Amino acid sequence: MHWNLEGKRISGRYLGMWSYTGTVTESRVKYGGSVQHTVRVDEPFMVYGEMREVVLVNDFNRILDQGVGDR
Repeated sequence: MHWNLEGKRISGRYLGMWSYTGTVTESRVKYGGSVQHTVRVDEPFMVYGEMREVVLVNDFNRILDQGVGDR
């Protein structure tokens, strides 16, 4: 299983409400073994009154990989 997605483009739904597409800047294994990705989104969006350019997503919330970036 390949868990490190740094440099890959992914899409998903942030908090189940906002769709995003972006590039993974960091992948990490959290305490307990789950994987979390830091994603710089292509189009910033408003979440609860604050603009988000970077989001943290759990691996199971990811919809699809869009390919490998230039790493």
